[in-house]
Parts: sequence; structure tokens; C-alpha cells
Amino acid sequence: MPESISDRKRSHLELCEGAPVEYAGKTTLLEEVDLVHDALPELAVDEVDVAIELLGKRLRAPLLITGMTGGTDEAAAVNQALARVAEAKGIAFGLGSQRAMHRTPALAHTFAVRAHAPTTLVLANIGIVQAAALATAEVEALARTIGADALCVHLNPAQELIQAGGDRDFRGGVRTLARLARELPFPVVVKETGCGLSRRVAERLVAAGIRTADVSGAGGTSWVKVETLRAENGARELGTVFADWGIPTAAALLACRGTGLDLVASGGIRTGLDVAKAIALGARAAGVALPVYRAYRDGGEAAAEAFIDRLIAGLRTAMVLTGSRDLDALGHVPLVLGARLREWVLAGGGA
Repeated sequence: MPESISDRKRSHLELCEGAPVEYAGKTTLLEEVDLVHDALPELAVDEVDVAIELLGKRLRAPLLITGMTGGTDEAAAVNQALARVAEAKGIAFGLGSQRAMHRTPALAHTFAVRAHAPTTLVLANIGIVQAAALATAEVEALARTIGADALCVHLNPAQELIQAGGDRDFRGGVRTLARLARELPFPVVVKETGCGLSRRVAERLVAAGIRTADVSGAGGTSWVKVETLRAENGARELGTVFADWGIPTAAALLACRGTGLDLVASGGIRTGLDVAKAIALGARAAGVALPVYRAYRDGGEAAAEAFIDRLIAGLRTAMVLTGSRDLDALGHVPLVLGARLREWVLAGGGA
């Protein structure tokens, strides 16, 4: 019997709990970014403003818990708990792919978080291949059903090519995004899933009418590696070859900077200093998934909240130490870039 989407989502969660699913041979290259120290910042920590507006809502900190799961009872519990964390901390929350919900409407409850996060910026989620096959009204209904504020359309060709029964035809993606951006009554966010966005792709997104994108670069969770752990025979061998495929997060940010997109930085964000570096590289906000999920798994909502608190504390510290009173100022601080990252820039920043 073919594997169901719910079975696959359950397997994904189990692997992310403790299996080696992060990049091994490639990093985010955020370690190649240094912020220049200001020994006379003329700031108090309490003066630092980390609030932003994103997709029409005010966030108390530039953070997003990015989409991970849905479609199972276990996923419902995770989504609801992390949505409560987002509500408590005044940050955004993204759901996992609603493909399972579209196929089986009875699974809608596993994505229903609005009652747990009444004021939170909530992002619905659908894959680009699935969106291409749906009428705009159907896509809108998926987001409306869960009370989302915006729709995240995820791009994951590398993962799909390794996944058993995954998508193999990725034609029509730009046309689909242009249609959704034109016809949907709420914002469309385009998100990679750990392999990064190049400048060429960013420019095509802008031309299609997209205004916000999550670069989701290499260096954090490798969904190719997740699928490789689930694969058999030839697919496992192929997955091993491509386990470290992708554009590092720092390189993706530099590639997409200046294209007109509002950028979210995810992919290997682990500390508040990572968040600060991402914003200095051009991001408006940063997204986290695996570390906040593992914190929740190990210590419940309190531990997940504590992890978010540590990110914010680290960001505030970096802002004081660079003399940045607000996030706009942080986006203009001087940077020192390492040799490997400069190679990406010289090569066209992932163009």
C-alpha cells in the first residue's frame, strides 16, 4: 500500500526529533560575517527597538516560527503549542504544507491554530506544484479555513526529487505565482525549504508580483537528507550525493538583497547573533524551525519560549554592540565578509 501523506509527516517529525538531518559539509556562512564592534554605542539595552511590521501586522520581534508540519494528531499538538508560543512572544507563525488537508478535509483541525493565537501573524502553506494544480479559489479557501493572514508557497524541488513518489514536474511555477499574487486578496510569500534562493530566482519572483520571500538557505535542516534517511536503494544513493546541495543562507541573502523583496532569513538560524547578522545582510526577519521544535520536544512550551527569549536577548546584545537603536540601523552597520562568502558574492551572489 502506498505511503499516505499523514504517514510521511509522522516520519518527518520522528526524524527531526533526533536524527542527523542537518547539513554536514556546508554551513550557512553566517560564521563568515562579522559585525563591527562599537565601543561607544550611546545606548541602553531598554532603548533598543526590535519591533517590525511584517505582512501588515506588528511583531514585537523580527522572528517567525517557520512551517514544519500538519496532517496528524501529533502535528496538531505541535502546531497548537508553537502557535501559543508565537502569540505569547508577539512573533509570527507558519504552518506546514496543507496538501494533506486539501486531500483529506477532515485533517483541517491539525492546522487550526487561530484559537490558540488570536493576534498572531499566521501563514498558510502550499507547495508550488500543488498550487499550480488548484484554482485560485481553492487555494484561498485553504488559507481562509484556518484564518491565515498570508499564504506561503514553498519551493522544494531538491526534496521532491529524492522523496519516494515526490513531484517530478516543476513547470509553470512562475505563472502560478503571478496568478496567485494577482488574484488572492492577501499577501503571497515564497519560501524555499533549505536550498536557498538565487538572485535570478528573486528577480523572477519580483517580476511575478511577489513582494516577500524567505530565502531558506543551506546550513540548517537538509530536507534532502530527511528524505534520504527514508529512501531505499537508488534513491538513497542519489540523496547522499545531494545531501549538501544548496546556496548558504548568508549567500542567499546577499544574492537577493536589493531586488525589491522583503526578505526573511531561515536555514540554520540558531542564535540571536545569527538573527542580527541576517538582518545586517538585508533580512527584515528571521525564521526558525528545528531548534524551537526540539526545545518544545525536550521541555514543552516553556522551553520553546525560553529559546525565543534567548534569540531576542542575543539580538538586542548585538544591536547595542553595533550602536543600532532599531532594526533599520542594524541593516546599515558595516560588515566584514570572509573569503568563502566573498567568493559567492564575486560569482554573482548565487545568480
